[in-house]
Amino acid sequence: MLNDLSNSGSMAVLEQVMRFAGQRQRILAHNISNIATPGFDQRDVSIPGFQKALSDAIDDRRARNGGSSGDLVLRESDELRTDDNGHLQIFAKTPSGGVLTHDKNNRNLERLMQGLAENAAVYRVASDLMRSRNDTLRVAISQRI
Repeated sequence: MLNDLSNSGSMAVLEQVMRFAGQRQRILAHNISNIATPGFDQRDVSIPGFQKALSDAIDDRRARNGGSSGDLVLRESDELRTDDNGHLQIFAKTPSGGVLTHDKNNRNLERLMQGLAENAAVYRVASDLMRSRNDTLRVAISQRI
């Protein structure tokens, strides 16, 4: 029964978005920490690629059971994989698009900061929506409605 609650509606989608944003934050932080490293090739993950994989997974779930409940299975790609526990793993392979400097580091601090802020906002929105959904469930379970 608890598995049905966590896999129904938008909960599974929000979980995948939070996992993606959390792992992307580590990649962006890694790029920032190596901003002065000569020869460092900054990488990121494809956001449109993740959005497409998530959209396809939602469509597959709807086609499988006709509704919005059930497991959400993302198709694996070069950048997206799931481990044995079904947790999303991302691998940064997309060039960051920075400017190649004299020390062969392709940095762009403004773009990195923009990506960091946007990614943090995505994580925050997803976590707020998940918290709201969990609060609704908690109230319903405690029969205070």
